[in-house]
Amino acid sequence: MAHTTLPGFRDFYPEQLAERAHVMRAWREVARRYAFMEYDGPPLEPLDLYTAKSGDEIVGQLYNFVDKGGREVALRPEMTPTLARMVGARANSLRKPTRWFSTPQLFRYERQQKGRLREHYQLNMDIVGESGVAADAELVACAIDICRELNLTSNEVVVRVSDRRVMHAYLAALGIAPDSFEAVLGVADKLARQPRAISAEKLAAAGLNVDQVERVLDIPHATIDTVEFAISAASGVGIEHVQELRNFFDYVAQLVPGGEAWLQFDLSIVRGLAYYTGIVFELFDRSGEFRAICGGGRYDNLLDAIGGTSLPALGFGMGDVVLTELLRARNLLPSMAQTVDYWLTADDDIPVLRVMSEAASLRAKGFSVEYALRRQSVSKQRKAAITAGARNIVHLTNSTATDSSV
Repeated sequence: MAHTTLPGFRDFYPEQLAERAHVMRAWREVARRYAFMEYDGPPLEPLDLYTAKSGDEIVGQLYNFVDKGGREVALRPEMTPTLARMVGARANSLRKPTRWFSTPQLFRYERQQKGRLREHYQLNMDIVGESGVAADAELVACAIDICRELNLTSNEVVVRVSDRRVMHAYLAALGIAPDSFEAVLGVADKLARQPRAISAEKLAAAGLNVDQVERVLDIPHATIDTVEFAISAASGVGIEHVQELRNFFDYVAQLVPGGEAWLQFDLSIVRGLAYYTGIVFELFDRSGEFRAICGGGRYDNLLDAIGGTSLPALGFGMGDVVLTELLRARNLLPSMAQTVDYWLTADDDIPVLRVMSEAASLRAKGFSVEYALRRQSVSKQRKAAITAGARNIVHLTNSTATDSSV
């Protein structure tokens, strides 16, 4: 009986693995330039590490089971809880700010759809121990530079930026009651994906009047000037966070050549998770063809809640699935054809030990080398060399070796 992969899982044939390696090389190279250190953790963690962060409702999205020791465990669906646990264990000895990154394989039992599988690899980058907005700018600049490393431009990718504190201040300036904020954020998070009439209905049900409903529905089009004016005209509470956001935009523009072209102020970006406390952001392709490429933000209280360590923190996750789909759609994936530096062919009377000696000599110099592992005619050897994509063919005879480029 033929076997297939489980739904939402992937086989990585050499071509697909080469594509994944191409993306990961860009991740690691940019992380190196930004002075991040790589870490990793176990793919299997105690179940309560995730329920402590996201509540018991997350269990339905996990691959969880009771192990042979009677422990409730789960395959990791994300990396932040592991980061919190590890930082918490060595919080006093770590240099601050801590810059860490990882590229784990993550697992979620979710409905399979375009851009979302039940497993994927994800770049996680986090800065721990710095509360200033310069850290937020550094993190977003890093995400942009990864796109640039992969030859994506600001014409193809946009970074949509918001701030939870500014959003709350703006909602208060509109006269919306604080106990309605979470309901409003839930609607704002879906404005781009939900019919306007349904969003309006949900906002009205949250207690908003007609004018407030219209203002919230127009949040994706609100400029930072409009928001600042509204907050100033009301109580002025939270206006300092608007200035921090302006500083953030200036910092990113300084860190990345042409950085301002990548950024878009958009208060409808709320990330859908209650633990975010400040600036949040998502990267999208400008055509709107794909899901978010990357998302993250500041979560200053999360490490305390999970790891018992009171340190400010921020981070993002960038998955390989959507990013690779986008690169393929824009013809930005390099040729993944196999290439061999040298293929050694030999006459029938050449001992195999001599062929092996030549191969070993070239390999010792760092070249990739292949040769026929059993006797074949020279024509078959040459055909195999061409099929393998050999850059050079070296033909061994009793007198000499002839090198020919393919």
